[in-house]
Amino acid sequence: MAKPALGRGLGALLGGIPLAPKAPAPTPNASPAAVAEPTDSGLERVLRVPLPRIHPCPLQPRKDFPEDALRELADSIREQGIVQPLIVRMRGDDFELIAGERRWRAAQMLGLSEVPVIVRQADDRAVLELALIENLQRENLNPLEEALGYAQLVDQFQLTQEEVAGKVGKSRAVVANSLRLLKLPPQIQIYLRDGRLSVGHAKVILGLSRPEEQLLAAERVIRQGLNVRQTEDLIARLQNRSPVSGAGKTAAKRAAPLQDAHVADLENRLQERLGTKVSVRYREGKGAVEIRFFSDDDLERVLQIVGVSLD
Repeated sequence: MAKPALGRGLGALLGGIPLAPKAPAPTPNASPAAVAEPTDSGLERVLRVPLPRIHPCPLQPRKDFPEDALRELADSIREQGIVQPLIVRMRGDDFELIAGERRWRAAQMLGLSEVPVIVRQADDRAVLELALIENLQRENLNPLEEALGYAQLVDQFQLTQEEVAGKVGKSRAVVANSLRLLKLPPQIQIYLRDGRLSVGHAKVILGLSRPEEQLLAAERVIRQGLNVRQTEDLIARLQNRSPVSGAGKTAAKRAAPLQDAHVADLENRLQERLGTKVSVRYREGKGAVEIRFFSDDDLERVLQIVGVSLD
């Protein structure tokens, strides 16, 4: 059965409530309208509230709002109005955004005095879930924002990676791989956020254990414009150059036969499934599979994926 697009626990927050027809876009000089009451049928309706009474939510995972994109949205709102109401929750006498911060920012650009909203009852966890889901479905988050959102669900609300995956409609491997990005040095995270490195590059660079090596590799990838496969070759060479003494160095060289495309593809599939670095060594029907883990919790997570219990 296909996984619900909105995840578990959000049906009451998102579904089953029809929206009112689109109201005309307010002009910058329009007077603030009173907040409307629910209809007699008990269903929520679209309300119009003064823009200054709406405030951004600190739980919003998206932090980057490019100016050019906001101006394009503002131009669209000027012509068509705000087609999709903002979703908010009450905070004292004012409102806090749950979803729709881009529309709110664009409305500020236009100097609108009021905007359409739907008021929902939601606790902090539900707010973060909804904000993540909305942004993920629209592919609005950069990789670091996505990873930080998952981390907040894990750390602040004590969810497991599997629970997070279920709520946002992703596989556990996707969530685990995303969280691993937060182990990278801050400068590499900036490269990733700015788009100078892709997630594929970052996953490969995580194969180096020392932060200083990771940073040097990242800068070399950017400087030389390496693609992901070229980055894999670079990391493999750097790993083989890592200091190993005596017989260990000789054994390491013997254990590193050149990979063919099939072995590389198998490694990539295992890494996606397990959410960690996997090395496959293969020669003439023999070899080994090495699965990296970085903490006891990480080991337990990998064992759960392959169906092995520590009990």
